[in-house]
Amino acid sequence: MAVLGLLLFFVIIPYDTEVVDYGWVRPQTVPNAMAWLLTIAGIILVLRPHGDVPFDLRRSLRAGLFLAILGTGLYLIGRFGFVAVAPGLALLIMILIGERRPFWLGLGTAGLPSLIWFVVTILLERPLP
Repeated sequence: MAVLGLLLFFVIIPYDTEVVDYGWVRPQTVPNAMAWLLTIAGIILVLRPHGDVPFDLRRSLRAGLFLAILGTGLYLIGRFGFVAVAPGLALLIMILIGERRPFWLGLGTAGLPSLIWFVVTILLERPLP
């Protein structure tokens, strides 16, 4: 994790972050903070490991399913746009994790993508795909 954090900070984020002259938060601010958090957490885990973790095939397959869904969702967002894809993606993920209460499904499907759109597009003045 520490190596990934450093790779993100020094290679990936500078290469994939565009420089803009509008908005009050620079595009690399949050990714850089997360990269440092990963680096620090990785170093802590190396210095103070916490026991042995057994391999669980069922959980690993479930994690792979979520990774495939998120990858497909990102592809669809890039192709059709955030506003069109995010609500359906949020609903699918919520159903897969076992949420069945209509209020929370509605809030997660309509409310969370709307909040993300508002913060990114209106407050941060950044375009969403």
